[in-house]
Amino acid sequence: MRMMPEFPADFVWGVATSAFQIEGAVDTDGRGRSVWDTFVDIPGRIRGDHIADTACDHYRRYPEDVELMRRLGVDAYRFSISWPRIVPAGRGTVNQAGLDFYDRLVDALSAVGIRPMPTLFHWDLPQESEDRGGWLRRETAEEFAEYTEVVAARLGDRVTDWITLNEPFEHMALGYGLGVHAPGHTMGLAALPVAHHQLLAHGLATGVLREAGADRVLLTNSYSPVHPTSESAGDVAAAEAYDRLHHALFTDPVLLGEYPDLSIMGIDRPDVVRDGDLAVISRPIDGLGVNYYSPSRVAAAENRAMLPFQLVEFDGADRTDFGWPVIPSGLTRTLTDLTARYGAALPPLWVTENGCAYSVEADAGGRIHDQARIDYLDAHLRAVHSAVEQGADVRGYFCWSLLDNFEWAEGFDQHFGLVAVDPDSRDRRTKDSFDWYRRLIADQTGRRAAAE
Repeated sequence: MRMMPEFPADFVWGVATSAFQIEGAVDTDGRGRSVWDTFVDIPGRIRGDHIADTACDHYRRYPEDVELMRRLGVDAYRFSISWPRIVPAGRGTVNQAGLDFYDRLVDALSAVGIRPMPTLFHWDLPQESEDRGGWLRRETAEEFAEYTEVVAARLGDRVTDWITLNEPFEHMALGYGLGVHAPGHTMGLAALPVAHHQLLAHGLATGVLREAGADRVLLTNSYSPVHPTSESAGDVAAAEAYDRLHHALFTDPVLLGEYPDLSIMGIDRPDVVRDGDLAVISRPIDGLGVNYYSPSRVAAAENRAMLPFQLVEFDGADRTDFGWPVIPSGLTRTLTDLTARYGAALPPLWVTENGCAYSVEADAGGRIHDQARIDYLDAHLRAVHSAVEQGADVRGYFCWSLLDNFEWAEGFDQHFGLVAVDPDSRDRRTKDSFDWYRRLIADQTGRRAAAE
C-alpha cells in the first residue's frame, strides 16, 4: 500500500456513531420513546424485523468503546445525543439520568484526550413530539432549542464543538416524503415544511450554543455530486432539480440567507417561512459537515406527476454490500464544488461521515480481513487530500463507523464498523481496517510531531 500523503498539521482524525444505532437501553433510566422505537415495532419496516432494544449496548459498554478509540488514536469522536433520553416528551421535564450518561461519556473521552463532538439531532425525534406534529410543526424547532439549552448547560464546560443536525435532507425525504424511515409518512413534496422547521431548529440552536460559549457550531448535510445521465436538456434539468432539492435547499439558507429557486421542480419555497426566519437560519457557523458515500446519477422522470427526476444506477462501478457505487472522485468533487459555489460564505469543511458496508466473517484464527474497507477508506482519504491540494479548507475526517450497528431500515444486515459487534453477546472484535486506520493516524500524527 502506498504511503498516504501528509495532511495538514492540525487535521482532526475521528470516528462517528449515532445514539439510536448503538446505545440500546431504550427503556432504561427514564428514556422516552422515539419515532424510531415506534417504527421498528411495525412488522416489515426493518429488514429481518430486527429490533434495536439493545443495539450495540453502548449505554452500558461505553467504557470499552472509549478504550477502543484510545487504542485507535483518534483526536475526536462524533456521537449523537438522544433527545428522548434527555427530554422524554420532547419538551418539559428533563431526565437527569440521561444527562448523567452523556456526562460520564464526555468525562471518559476527556480523560484520554479525545475531543467530544456531539450531534444534537440524528433522526431520533421523541415520539410525543411527533404526536404533536413533528417537524411539520414550527413549535418543534422551538422545543429543539430548549433541549439544546439543557444539554449545553450540562456539558458545555467540557464540550466546545457542537453539531446541530445530521442530514436534514434524508430525514425529510426518507422519513416524511417516502416513508422508508421513521416516522414513516409518505407526503412527497408536501413534506417541504420539514426542511424549513429543521433549518429553523438549527438556527435557534446555534444561538443557544453561542450563548453557552461554544467554540464551534456546525451543521452536517449529506452531499452527493449529481451527474445527468446524458447531455439532453431533460436529463440536465432533472439533475439541476435534484441538486437544488438535495443540496441547495439545505445549504443556501444557512450560508446565503436565502432559499434556492425551486420553480424548476414546480414548487415555491416552503410556505411556512416567516419574516425573520432566514436571519435566524443564517446565523454564522464555524464549519459545514459533509457526509459523503457516493454520487448520484439522474435522468428526467418518466412520470413527472411525482418528481421531475429519477435516480439511475452507475454502470461499471464497484459496489459496497449496500449496493452503493464506490466512486472516490465524488468526494473530491463534493469538497471542491462547495468551495467554488459558496466562496467566502463557506466556513471550513469537515468530512463528518464517510465509510462503507462490507460483511466479512472472521477466519479460523478470529481475524476479520476486510480488505475492501481498507481499499475504500484509503481511496477516499486520498480524494480528501486531493481536494485540499485544490484549495478546499478541510479540517477533519470522521470514519463511519466505529462499530457495526443498527443500520436503520436495514437492521443489523449492513456492517460499516471498524469493529465487529457479536449479534448475541455484543462483544467487540477489531477488524483489519481498525489496525489500518490506527497505523494511518499514528503515521500522520507522528509526522505532525516530527514537524513540531
